[in-house]
Amino acid sequence: MADSGARRQPIFTKVDQLRPGTHGHNLLLKVVDTKMVLQRGGGPQGRHMRIAECLVGDETGIIVFTARNDQVDVMKPGTTVDLRNARIDMFKGSMRLAVDKWGIVKAAERPDDFTAKEDNNMSLIEFELVTVVE
Repeated sequence: MADSGARRQPIFTKVDQLRPGTHGHNLLLKVVDTKMVLQRGGGPQGRHMRIAECLVGDETGIIVFTARNDQVDVMKPGTTVDLRNARIDMFKGSMRLAVDKWGIVKAAERPDDFTAKEDNNMSLIEFELVTVVE
């Protein structure tokens, strides 16, 4: 199998297209707000843990993004961020966007000219798991 060295261009998803239990999303979003939730100093192993809940969005809606450790430094209000390989986690019946160690969170190379549509918060929609018996 020969590798040509060329990478595929990412296909970007919009916030209003996100659904529970999905993964592999690439998004270009603007950070609306950031709130630090947990900050622990070095324990016996000297590891620090930081978790922040960030409100991010595009022109179709907004969603809560859970930033961990080094991701927190990138998530400054007003910044345009590029999320690669993001997934949807469920927390108390609502969607949360997250990027694990296999994904990338970085400041966008070229900031886009859009404002986040704040009246369509996808994290406020409550989902319920229903089992279907056949």
